[in-house]
Amino acid sequence: MPRRHRVAIVVGGFGGLFAARALRRADVEVTVIDRTNHHLFQPLLYQVATGILSEGEIAPPIRDILRRQPNARALLGEVVDIDVSARLLVVDALDRRTAVPYDSLIVAAGASQSYFGHPEFAVDAPGMKTIDHALELRGRIFGAFEMAEHESDPVARRRWLTFVVVGAGPTGVELAGQLAELSRRSLHRNFRTIDPADARVLLLDAGPTILPAFPEPLRERATRDLSAIGIEIHVGTAVTHVDERGLETSSTDPALRRVEAATKIWAAGVEASPLGRLLAERTGAQVDRAGRVKVEPDLTLPGHPEIFVIGDLMNLGGLPGVAQVAIQSGRHAAETIARRVGGDTARRPFRYRDLGTMATISRFRALAVAGRIEAVGFGAWLLWLVVHVVGLTGFKNRVAALFNWAIAFLGRGRPQRVITAQQVFARRALEQHPAAMPNVREASSTRPHHTEGVQP
Repeated sequence: MPRRHRVAIVVGGFGGLFAARALRRADVEVTVIDRTNHHLFQPLLYQVATGILSEGEIAPPIRDILRRQPNARALLGEVVDIDVSARLLVVDALDRRTAVPYDSLIVAAGASQSYFGHPEFAVDAPGMKTIDHALELRGRIFGAFEMAEHESDPVARRRWLTFVVVGAGPTGVELAGQLAELSRRSLHRNFRTIDPADARVLLLDAGPTILPAFPEPLRERATRDLSAIGIEIHVGTAVTHVDERGLETSSTDPALRRVEAATKIWAAGVEASPLGRLLAERTGAQVDRAGRVKVEPDLTLPGHPEIFVIGDLMNLGGLPGVAQVAIQSGRHAAETIARRVGGDTARRPFRYRDLGTMATISRFRALAVAGRIEAVGFGAWLLWLVVHVVGLTGFKNRVAALFNWAIAFLGRGRPQRVITAQQVFARRALEQHPAAMPNVREASSTRPHHTEGVQP
């Protein structure tokens, strides 16, 4: 009996997962390899960090997602090398090394947080790319209010109650909005010594505007809405130094040159996974300055039609690193493989369909744009709600998310406020044993249709 065509997919983000699903009826064997055991709906990570959702609601196990797909299996591990001549992947999981053969390879390794040449900033200003990051930030955010309750010194208390978000794209804007909602609404009457509404939330960006992917009228509306809920916006302000007690900026305003803040969150910039450069070294492909691999119009590598690079890791025609690009490119790669197995070897270029971009500002306030159609306010927020409910994987996760949103948005509560010392302090312990927990590194799956439409 002839061997079935073997397809290896690295990793299980949006591009990889949709590629695997698109192959469910193909005569192939699919192996999905990921350093974590879960698929992450990354646009809602900020809601895990701010106590609205639990991690399980946005990160279902990959094995559970593929349980009804007999031709697919999940493999926990990190791809550390690729033998393109033998068509083998070298996969490490703890102290175990495995060779995974393939006939076709789809690389969807996504992007990680970029600190623009200052990786040391990550210690005191975590990014927002993994569950580990979100839980660490939840501990820091709620822990800051707890520590402020202890302080009698107004200067020290102000430092605990100052929150700085670096990066004013959709992730930064949404996170800043929820920090304002949390302090001014959700924590009302929860403390006796402090008033959480005194919290200061700053949104910084080195660029000239917030939400650069949106039309100017929507950017202006977002600026007004953010200011209305008490967020301080400072554009044209680059961060030059970060430490435990605060950060320094390039601002000419003396009050902003040094900001004392206990909680700093990095939402600025992404860079391609290191797997892209490794793949380029092994195949002779080219990479751009951000580490993205330049691909042919059909998403394959030059001289290697069996290797597809999709999502945030690919460089093709200036396509943005958003979830819909990952989803659609994953489906295109899978459909190409299925056609080849069926005997159709014609090369078809990838065509991207832009479905639009969204971002929430706060409760009942959002922005949405799709082509010439623009929406703001409550209507855009309802559209955001529908898109994200549909985007979540699994009926139980959708129901749980709706329940928690009702508590947070219709009421005042934050259903997921548990914090532990492990969340706050585990980073340093894990960094001493990175092989045991590769997810602690600054890496991520591709971000979904956010509706940041998904902009990173």
